[in-house]
Amino acid sequence: MEKLTSWGKSPIIECEVSSPCSKNELQSLKGPAIARGLGRSYGDSALYTRVIRSGQFQRFISFDQETGLLRCESGVTLDDILDTFVPKGWFLSVTPGTKFVSVGGAIASDVHGKNHHIEGTFCDHVTSLSLMIDDKEYICSPDVNSDLFRATCGGMGLTGVITEATFRLKPIASSFIEQKVIKAKDLKTVLRLFEEYEESTYSVAWIDCLSTGEHLGRSLLMLGEHANDGRLSTHKRGLLNVPCNMPSFLLNKFTIQAFNHAYYSKQLKQEVNETVHYDSFFYPLDSIHNWNRMYGKDGFTQYQFVIPKTAGLQGLTEILKTIAESKQGSFLAVLKVFGKENSNLLSFPIEGYTLALDFKLTRKVCSLLEQLDVVVKKYKGRLYLSKDVRMSEDMFKSSYSNWEDFQNIRKRYAANLHYHSIQSNRIGL
Repeated sequence: MEKLTSWGKSPIIECEVSSPCSKNELQSLKGPAIARGLGRSYGDSALYTRVIRSGQFQRFISFDQETGLLRCESGVTLDDILDTFVPKGWFLSVTPGTKFVSVGGAIASDVHGKNHHIEGTFCDHVTSLSLMIDDKEYICSPDVNSDLFRATCGGMGLTGVITEATFRLKPIASSFIEQKVIKAKDLKTVLRLFEEYEESTYSVAWIDCLSTGEHLGRSLLMLGEHANDGRLSTHKRGLLNVPCNMPSFLLNKFTIQAFNHAYYSKQLKQEVNETVHYDSFFYPLDSIHNWNRMYGKDGFTQYQFVIPKTAGLQGLTEILKTIAESKQGSFLAVLKVFGKENSNLLSFPIEGYTLALDFKLTRKVCSLLEQLDVVVKKYKGRLYLSKDVRMSEDMFKSSYSNWEDFQNIRKRYAANLHYHSIQSNRIGL
């Protein structure tokens, strides 16, 4: 038995852990379990009494230099891919905010990045995958076993264990990003800027979620394009490390307010253009090892929701006012715009705005998040399963309209008998 937790450090449970080294070993494992990659989901989606680690599946299988199609095993990480292929002039078509994610985890969460409005999710670039359900292997693609493919992409590991996948990388001429940072005085301004720069490949905004009144939602909008010139140099390893859990009192409304004020004010000009390495643009927190320890021994949760674009200003205003009034500030608040949703049954993005908020876990925060649930539900939004540690069954089933189709596919392939997580039991799957 082994004690495991998530990146949010809650809950901590005793698990029976298996680390199969081959498909034959994987096929021999019996009993309900959940697959687990690097454990970077924030909640309990990769936790159960039995856990199957994918870390031994780490081989690159093939790469087509003409098409950019990479075939690899599911335990290969985005970090591995960048290390290997950036020097050759290739980059991930879609990447989340950390490179310490396995390919299997990226598919199970159907991760998104700063370019969803242009290039969709990670799974929109997956052409096929291999899935093990008990002792049977299925090859899935948009055309072959398409029902299982659409359930697996974003299915949180509940359809089986992904063993390998083929997906498309995109060519780059440089490992640098041409970045533009624009100050926005309030929420209305930053939403207007998102629209104005809708053709920018990458866009994301940092929001001061404790600002109020005429400054509600003041932001820094960051836009990016791959540079046409520059070295094809990969990232360096982070030098900073949080060696132990920090005292929880260090993160409070006063320190967060001070940080937010300093972060917004550090840019003196209205607009700044500069060339930055992809590592600092896409993965700023990866430079700090164990940064989750900053929230103390009780851990934290990330509350990420999306609401339709038509409800954007009104819904986000109500949510930011609720947070500001609670004085339970988020140390990190990141706003992105989503394009059209795909056909994957439990994929998170819908066309609209998504806001990700980090909160230290306390009783007051749990009460605040229940208030936010009501607002998100009112505006027909949903929460991100990969970040969730507390969503109710009603919240899930009322916002993920395809959940019954998903469950029926699990039953059709008998995956419901073999794959469960703490999260799946909580939300009624």
